Amino acid sequence: MLRVITLNLNGIRSATGKGFLDWLGAQNADVVCVQELKAQAGDLTDAMRHPDGYSGHFHHAEKKGYSGVGLYTRRAPDRVVEGLGITDIDAEGRFLQLDFGALSIVSLYLPSGSSSDERQQVKFAFMERFLPHLASLRASGRELIVCGDWNIAHKEIDLKNWKSNQKNSGFLPEERAWFTRVLDEQQWVDVYRRLYPEAGGEGYTWWSNRGQAWAKNVGWRIDYQLATPGVAATARSAAVYKEQRFSDHAPLTVEYGWAF
Repeated sequence: MLRVITLNLNGIRSATGKGFLDWLGAQNADVVCVQELKAQAGDLTDAMRHPDGYSGHFHHAEKKGYSGVGLYTRRAPDRVVEGLGITDIDAEGRFLQLDFGALSIVSLYLPSGSSSDERQQVKFAFMERFLPHLASLRASGRELIVCGDWNIAHKEIDLKNWKSNQKNSGFLPEERAWFTRVLDEQQWVDVYRRLYPEAGGEGYTWWSNRGQAWAKNVGWRIDYQLATPGVAATARSAAVYKEQRFSDHAPLTVEYGWAF
């Protein structure tokens, strides 16, 4: 059995203060992927680096208090791949891959384009250059699970107010078409959607801080575990945890019947 969790922390220091590490220690997870660390290496405490028997691996952004991804694992990886080898993308700390035997697990943080037109163009540029990297991963012959905040709600079922968001970043036609290419052309599997094809609001993973989005469950499903078909076929269950809030995102946990 392989238990994998992904969560955008919206700041590892903030999430830790809200009980994230205490919660993590009770999850019995094998691998935990986190995004948006908003911290440099020197900002991390020993507890953040090695919570409850885990070993942490991180790809920090160069800019302080910004972006960054990480993975926690109880098993030592065979290989660590930090970044994509693309200077401007790697400066923002958005990709980290750990290899375990024939399986690789990735923590990924796609840019958000919601703050400005300029950042939306950065997001589009990332998507254009990341697509061939995803293709090369698929062609590698390895099994992979790519976890993270993709900052795209794929279909109407994946957000509450889809009609009013069709011109907003995260639900733009170009973004959704790109995500469809990832799934259909490259044959990555959206594991949660494969398990629960009709799930709506129970699958949301992010809520705006505006209004009463959380209280009313006016959310978006933008955090995914995308997997290659072999390991995806072993997925047995998935759940979004909402009993506590560590972030404006919620953790997504998937149980795979994969020997790890």
